[in-house]
Amino acid sequence: MILSTAYYGASAEYLAALADPEPVPAPMPAPPPAGLLAFPSPEYPLPSCDNRQVAVLQLINAWRFHGFRSADLDPIGHREAVAVPELCPSYHGLDDADLGAEFDTGSLAGPARDSLANIVARLRRAYGGTLGAEYMYLTDTVRKRWLQQRLETDADWQAPDGARRRWLLGQLTAAETLEKVIHTRYVGQKRFSLEGGESFIPLLNYLLELAAGAGVEEVGLGMAHRGRLNVMHNVLGRSALTFFDHEDSAVPEGALTGDVKYHQGYAREVATLAGPIRVALAFNPSHLEIVGPAVLGWVRAQQQKRADMDGGKVLPILVHGDAAMAGQGVVMESLNMSATRGFTTGGTIHVVINNQIGFTTSDPRDVRSSLYCTDVMKMIEAPVLHVNGDDPEAVLRAVRLAFDYRMAFHHDVAIDLVCYRRLGHNEQDEPMVTQPAMYRRIREHPPVRALYAAALRRARELRAGEEEAMVESCRTAFDAMPEAPERPYTPYIADWRPYRGNDWRAPAATAMALDRLQALGARLAEVPEGFELHPRVIMVLGNRRQMAEGRLAVDWGMAESLAYAGLLGEGHGVRLTGQDSGRGTFFHRHAVLHDQNRQRWDAGVYLPLQNLAPDQARFLVVDSLLSEEAVLAFEYGYASSSPAELVVWEAQFGDFANGAQVVIDQFVAAAEAKWGRLNGLVMFLPHGYEGQGPEHSSGRIERFLQLAAQDNFQVVQPSTAAQFFHLLRRQVLRPYRKPLVVFTPKSLLRHPDAASDLAELAEGAFRPVLGSAEAAEDPAVTRLVACSGRLYYDLAARRRERGLRQVGLIRIEQLYPFPDLELVAELDRYPNAEELVWAQDEPQNQGAWRYMAWRLRQAIDLPVRYAGRPESASPATGFASMHKAQLEAILETALGR
Repeated sequence: MILSTAYYGASAEYLAALADPEPVPAPMPAPPPAGLLAFPSPEYPLPSCDNRQVAVLQLINAWRFHGFRSADLDPIGHREAVAVPELCPSYHGLDDADLGAEFDTGSLAGPARDSLANIVARLRRAYGGTLGAEYMYLTDTVRKRWLQQRLETDADWQAPDGARRRWLLGQLTAAETLEKVIHTRYVGQKRFSLEGGESFIPLLNYLLELAAGAGVEEVGLGMAHRGRLNVMHNVLGRSALTFFDHEDSAVPEGALTGDVKYHQGYAREVATLAGPIRVALAFNPSHLEIVGPAVLGWVRAQQQKRADMDGGKVLPILVHGDAAMAGQGVVMESLNMSATRGFTTGGTIHVVINNQIGFTTSDPRDVRSSLYCTDVMKMIEAPVLHVNGDDPEAVLRAVRLAFDYRMAFHHDVAIDLVCYRRLGHNEQDEPMVTQPAMYRRIREHPPVRALYAAALRRARELRAGEEEAMVESCRTAFDAMPEAPERPYTPYIADWRPYRGNDWRAPAATAMALDRLQALGARLAEVPEGFELHPRVIMVLGNRRQMAEGRLAVDWGMAESLAYAGLLGEGHGVRLTGQDSGRGTFFHRHAVLHDQNRQRWDAGVYLPLQNLAPDQARFLVVDSLLSEEAVLAFEYGYASSSPAELVVWEAQFGDFANGAQVVIDQFVAAAEAKWGRLNGLVMFLPHGYEGQGPEHSSGRIERFLQLAAQDNFQVVQPSTAAQFFHLLRRQVLRPYRKPLVVFTPKSLLRHPDAASDLAELAEGAFRPVLGSAEAAEDPAVTRLVACSGRLYYDLAARRRERGLRQVGLIRIEQLYPFPDLELVAELDRYPNAEELVWAQDEPQNQGAWRYMAWRLRQAIDLPVRYAGRPESASPATGFASMHKAQLEAILETALGR
């Protein structure tokens, strides 16, 4: 029959009804896709079709979609097997009589025709064994076909030979024996044992071997505490036993707080069967999954150093727990970054140590709403390879497949290592209390080492006594393991030694020659010929041109750009990320210019800071995804590898930084005290009370000051463009590296009094304390008002308006480390002062008051009073009238009448 119609397959019932001579009402046809009616199908003959052949192709597809659900994945059989009817030939209308018949296999890898019995066997072997794959949600047909070819044939995989099997047994023996030695020698001490998941050790070692063989030079490894000591010992070659001895030893002189053994990091060159490879295991807190984006940032920085644009030289590996993988939102945020321009690392290999329990909770109805803990990977179309941890050879095949996929497509991939946890959440816990059925199975279940050794004995590959000799050899080797040598510094390893032990007052030449400032300013205002700017941006660049010529005072955005430009010319890279950071939330930065006449969305972009000179350092500004936690952690990781660069993360408003509070608490504030890690990350937190309500006013100064101790970071609130310029340059040019938290302004960005003469950038330095020139040493001054940030300009305006000569204003620009010497020197200029007032915009239980009060009293023997908003549960009011009334009260209290 020949058809010429706009209808498609779903309308077949309607066509059949037209041919029926009986007067039966025809069913309403399904509407064709939009636009199809405009393009009638060409005339073509409908081929005759064997319904059984269609059923076979449907069966093949069903196994690809659902085969993993029938795979033998659970070592202890804790989960009830789920019947998957789509995998049965009968579901598709096939029966036993068809098993011997031959059919076309379509795209099934292997023979083009085969019997149904053989097709089913091939499908079961590919998708229903101890390795199950999820990948049919991929929209990229090339990737999908690549996976099908690898899974459905053995072309990529040779069964391990005798030498590899003995290597596998040796790996399992080392992993198990270490746990037993620790368990008997250090009874009851927490270590977060790997028992039940010992296959993770050969998994990781084989993955490193493949990476070394493929030319990967370095691996960034992030993992939580489960199995960490085993990795230290059996992968990185650092004796795990030393950690237990270290905990009981005397505290070294000058040590800070330190951390527990299962949070420690380590880096060294690992010798694999394919050659050496450097592995850096990141320090991590107990806050699960937060180390992931930090590792990714570190990897990105290492890739940048090598110009490794596709990630072929530096590889990230992230190890997850099953409950944390599904439960922690930072996992999703990190995955969302994986393919974005500013954050991609060319693909991460994820490994889930899936022990089927989270602390005491193992019921899937309680731990997640998805079928598998890895379902979050589907959001970025990353394939997932589920593998039974009791089949070490299948584990190696999963590793081979995952590694080859990552290197072929530079995309994320996950291995779900399904295993169990032989002991409790930690070694002091009794899991039988809440999981009696599960733990009865576990206690009756042999370890994977014993199971694999038995398999080798059956295959006559293990002689009598060899198994015991392996165990004894591992026991002996533990105590004889030498201390790993100190790693040499290379161009790709960050050397933080020049920055250790230095004082924050270490000098830095931050001023720049006037002619250089003028030349850079002119370059910043240039655009390519034919590049059409928005009228408002034309005005911004026109003003900057006048600023460079000294005809206008330098505003905040220009001072920032000049600071970056100077550093770039001096060989220091600059990386700035944040939501809307290219333009700037407040329309002030314009680091990225957009051609208004561009025809394509990805064209017509120009960055003046990337076009200053041929030999300049790298400048990158990234409009980040809408994430605080993962992006800040990423930038912290990037900065940890880049002591000579200025690495900046900017919150859209400072109020939103608390979305990354874990990163601030665990890394920014405490990494040096816990792990001895220095970091020069800069955080911009827009802060200022301008009547915009409780979520657009406060960067929470009080929280950072509460965390400030042991010279851990810097907290600064500059009030002029010149101060900001010198502050940014000081951060890189000074031999001192601590995180810098900058409470940046909003209304001051264009405030004429906050702008600075170009000459102020050409001389001087950042000043932690600023006095008021008009009141300095005036004997009439009897009241001193100290403040920080935006409020100064309201106080100064009111002081001028009322002619209050008796009031002197002091700005504390650097809140921590506290500039006590500088403040005392400023206070000494007012010998007739009778009282000191601390004025702030923030409520009394917030802002700097509780931090400043006793420090001010230490600095001067005068009464110290408070002027600010009353205590409040919320940072700011949402009522404009109340905001104005509160500000008026602050000014009256601070200045008097």
